[in-house]
Amino acid sequence: MKTPVTRRTALKTTAASAASLAAASLAGRLQAAEAAGGPLKGRINHSVCKWCYGKIPLDEFCRAAREIGLRSVELLTVEDFPTLKKYDLVCAMVSGVPGGITSGLNRVENHDRILQFFEATAPKVAAAGYKNIICFSGNRKGMSDEEGLENCARGLKRLMPVCEKHGVVAVMELLNSKIDHPDYMCDHTAWGVELCKRVGSEHFKLLYDIYHMQIMEGDVIRTIRGDKDKGIAAAAPYIAHYHTGGVPGRNEIDETQELNYPAIMRAIVETGFKGFVAQEFIPKRDPLTSLREAVRLCDV
Repeated sequence: MKTPVTRRTALKTTAASAASLAAASLAGRLQAAEAAGGPLKGRINHSVCKWCYGKIPLDEFCRAAREIGLRSVELLTVEDFPTLKKYDLVCAMVSGVPGGITSGLNRVENHDRILQFFEATAPKVAAAGYKNIICFSGNRKGMSDEEGLENCARGLKRLMPVCEKHGVVAVMELLNSKIDHPDYMCDHTAWGVELCKRVGSEHFKLLYDIYHMQIMEGDVIRTIRGDKDKGIAAAAPYIAHYHTGGVPGRNEIDETQELNYPAIMRAIVETGFKGFVAQEFIPKRDPLTSLREAVRLCDV
């Protein structure tokens, strides 16, 4: 005898099915995207910053990066190049500049040692087929932004012949001075763009860290692509590289944070950008799962 279907049992069945579908959607979102979308689209060149995954040995991490579809593992030094080559990966942003973040190009006394680093490193970066070498403004320590601009431009103009000779780019990172890097000078896009104009070379550009600039100034998409109606020039021509990160906290770039990364990635693609976008968030969950999800989210 067939059991009659009542309105109550139908509603229970519908609710259970909806809950099941919702759970399956949440748990299987990435697998479904991979099955439906296949390989990465290729409009974004995907990279990742190794320091966020410090517990994973570089060799193992490079293998995983290749499986995810990344083309680069970055913020590494020339000593790491052989491991990258083993997995047919590049280093989209080479690290190692003396003085690091806090003691940079805004101090004239640092120029000689930074120049020596570029003279030694640029040929090796070029020989490996890589392009970008990171540099920093340094902290203010009471210095005015105008004096910092003058000093940074002076130092960078000394670097430009080396960069131009070897076909590499010195890239200064924009960082927030509100939360993570107190007193850092290159903390606003406008300051960085003005520095690019003063240096006047395609071999000096900016690393636009989306996480940092959301904290400092927001309005990320308009800053990148500009707004003719509002008289705002695009920063995109001065940007060589992008970093991600969830705001607040610099964790996963998912629904727990305030930025709409697919929209930002579409804006970047629309500018004609051909460089790399690197994931630079500190995972709170399984690190490689979070990385894979972030890459898929940004693959617009």
